[in-house]
Amino acid sequence: MKTFLQFLIYMLLAVVAIVMGVILGDYGSWYFAWFVGTAMIVLVAAAGGAWMDAHDGTVDETEPAGH
Repeated sequence: MKTFLQFLIYMLLAVVAIVMGVILGDYGSWYFAWFVGTAMIVLVAAAGGAWMDAHDGTVDETEPAGH
């Protein structure tokens, strides 16, 4: 039953995407690129913040400053 519900959800998402593509027409690819690009920028910024946070406390205190 769970697999069938997942199938229905994905099918509904596909129908919504197709309808939006028909409505948007030629602008659809631009909106898609904008959406994907914005999501990528947010994900890269979040990954960079997590990386900085993870490496913030791992500085070796025995090294002299400036090296």
